[in-house]
Amino acid sequence: MRHTMKARRALTAVAITTGLVLTVAGCGGDGGEKPDATSSSSPTDKGNEEKPKDEEPKAPEESVLAEVKGGADNTTLTINTAVRDEGGFLTVSGRVKNGKGGSWNPTPWRGEEKELSGNSASMAGASLVDRTGKKKYLILRDTDGRCLCTQFSGAFKDGEEQTWFAQFPAPPDETTKVDFQIADMPVATIEISDGE
Repeated sequence: MRHTMKARRALTAVAITTGLVLTVAGCGGDGGEKPDATSSSSPTDKGNEEKPKDEEPKAPEESVLAEVKGGADNTTLTINTAVRDEGGFLTVSGRVKNGKGGSWNPTPWRGEEKELSGNSASMAGASLVDRTGKKKYLILRDTDGRCLCTQFSGAFKDGEEQTWFAQFPAPPDETTKVDFQIADMPVATIEISDGE
């Protein structure tokens, strides 16, 4: 019985040793067939190394189609976009800045039409003139008479700047330039672009 136990122990030891040897040999491989991990990722690493890490991508500069300054309150009106939308609309947008040197309320910009009088301080008085087609386009409004435009919340502080937009019926496709007018500001000629 002792001899049988010793024989079994010896066989077990041989089996474990053989298994370990095969496992180590399998893990080693010949190395020639497997791609080197560092060499496969090196093009990506090189690409990352070429870009300075402390340099962040810059945002595209905002285009300016027109900028006019004037009026009784020394206001600056900037127009950044005039995009022809699907459905026959033209959306004009930009920024307006108070240069009065004190508080400024753009109430006169709402226009003189009685239907638009409830728009308080807004871009409701804006219009577009197509000199080639000899037409004037007034701002669009909803069924309640509110303009499809920016409604300012109140007076501008000294030096304050806000964004604005205004929607108009789109001129014919052949019209590429129009004159933007509002209140006592100088006329701003802008170029129309087609929406994507």
